[in-house]
Amino acid sequence: MSEHRAASVLQPEPALVDPQALRSVCAHWATGVTVITTGTGRTVGLTVNSFTSVSLDPALILVCIHKDSGELPVFRRTGAFAVNILAADQEELCRSFASRHTRHSVEADTRPGITGVPVLSDALAYLECRIDREVDGGDHVIVIGEVIDLAVQREEGPLTFFRNTFHRLPAAS
Repeated sequence: MSEHRAASVLQPEPALVDPQALRSVCAHWATGVTVITTGTGRTVGLTVNSFTSVSLDPALILVCIHKDSGELPVFRRTGAFAVNILAADQEELCRSFASRHTRHSVEADTRPGITGVPVLSDALAYLECRIDREVDGGDHVIVIGEVIDLAVQREEGPLTFFRNTFHRLPAAS
C-alpha cells in the first residue's frame, strides 16, 4: 500500500450524522441542570446542561454556549460567570432561563459574587469563574473557566434532565 493511500485511509471523513439523531441519542445521557449567569447591573443567564469539571489543579470547569447566543458577547465582555447548579424545585427557573423569549426578563433572587457577577441565591450550589479561554466547538463555544469561588448552598436533591424530561433526585442521606 502506498503512503498516499495509507494516509487517506486513516483520515476520517466528515461526519454524516443527522443532528436530530445525535440529539435523540444524547438525550439518553442523564445530566444535571445549571444556569450560568453573568453581567453587571442586570442578570444575564442561560440554562446549560453542557457543564463539566475539567481539572482539580488548577480548578477548571467548562460550559458550552451556542455561537449564535445573544448572551455570549456579555459573557466575553464581563470576563466572569457563575455556574448555578439547580435544585429539584427549580424547574420553572430553569425553563425561564432556557427560553430566548423569557430569559431577558427573568426575575431571580441573586447576590453579587466576588467578581460582581450575579449568583443565584437559592441554587443548590455554585462555582464562580473567570474566563480562562475559549475553544471552538462546532456550533458552540467551549468556555473554560477558572474557579475562584464555590459553595454548596442547600442540602437537597438536584434537578436532572433525561430523555427530554426533567426529573428530581432525592438528596443523598
